[in-house]
Amino acid sequence: MTRILAIALPILILLVLGVGGALTLNALAPQPEEAEEAPAGLSVFAEPITEKDITLTVEVQGAVEPKREIIASPQIAGRIAHLSPDFIDGGFIRKGQVMVRLEAADYELAVTRARSAVASAEQRLARERAEAEIAREDLESLGIENASPLALREPQLAEAEAALESAKAQLAEAELALSRTVVYAPFSGRVRERNVDIGQYVSPGTSLGRIFATDVVEVALAVTDEELGRLGLPLAFAETSGNPGPPVVFSATVGGRERQWKGHVVRTSAALDARTRLIDVIAELEDPYGEGADDGVPMAPGLFVNAAIQGREIQDAIVVPRSGLRGENRVYIGNPRQGTLSIRTVDVIHTDREGAYVASGVQPGELAVVSPIQAAFDGMRIKVLERLPDGSIITHEPEGGEAGTGDNALAGDPELAGETEGAVQ
Repeated sequence: MTRILAIALPILILLVLGVGGALTLNALAPQPEEAEEAPAGLSVFAEPITEKDITLTVEVQGAVEPKREIIASPQIAGRIAHLSPDFIDGGFIRKGQVMVRLEAADYELAVTRARSAVASAEQRLARERAEAEIAREDLESLGIENASPLALREPQLAEAEAALESAKAQLAEAELALSRTVVYAPFSGRVRERNVDIGQYVSPGTSLGRIFATDVVEVALAVTDEELGRLGLPLAFAETSGNPGPPVVFSATVGGRERQWKGHVVRTSAALDARTRLIDVIAELEDPYGEGADDGVPMAPGLFVNAAIQGREIQDAIVVPRSGLRGENRVYIGNPRQGTLSIRTVDVIHTDREGAYVASGVQPGELAVVSPIQAAFDGMRIKVLERLPDGSIITHEPEGGEAGTGDNALAGDPELAGETEGAVQ
């Protein structure tokens, strides 16, 4: 027993001394100081939200078509004797110009025969009138007062008058057919295609070629119901002198250069397309080959053009930087004083390359965050770097000191880190 105590007692004394020493050192050790600064915030770029009057635009595309285009065809049969040198694919024609002339010999003979028939009918009518006058005088000399119409030769006279009218009608028909041996241009325009040549026999309705007028061209622009409302147009719109259509700027690349032409909306189509649920807005350009051309370059039929249609005007619209709009209707607002992020839901009116125009949800002067942020949430710690229109940047320090510096200062967008060097004022 004495031997056990002799071994255990030193061990127990060592344990007591070890634990007591550890407790004494822990009590005498200095306490760690509490950090007075908030955790470092994510540095983000932001741009101010502005307010201005805007004019909405709708950008669509469409193909140019002539307002008037016809298939030229003869009204009579015959062999082609002459073609105008302008009646060729791409040729310019004038109103009233001879395009095609048919052989007229047969129709000239028909006119001669018709004139002969008229002369014969006139001679017969003159004879019947003379005989009717003789018959009347004979009856009067005989003292017959109530003679029959046949005795007075009235039926024969009426028949001769009708025969003369019929002969004159045949002459008019023959002269009309003769005049139709020449096909004239019904309007000034251009020839899209020619389908016949000299010596070819054609019959009524045969396609001689296609021609279109160059006074006006039009473009059917398919828009949605929302875009139609943005233009401020009713579903059934037709331009009048008191209610003109909105202006349209057409553009296309022609000959390697960007060209522009200025037209206007004249009407909407009669109904919506049942398959696409779109409605066509018809825009016109006057004199596309003359005053309406861009430095001599016409807006020719068949050209595919972009069209910017001027829409409604909105007063005091709130403009959010385009890159500040998240998804369809969210904007991240940076609070530079508190160094926090706020997520807002906005009512978007319209968006374009310049920005997003909203009706509510944010206020002018607030800063919209334009840097990409992952897993953003309300109250998130940030450090706002305001980007001014001239490209310079203002760093906003949160109240109570810096929100954070060092490697995490631009963690929100690594590509923007080099952009602030030498730009932060």
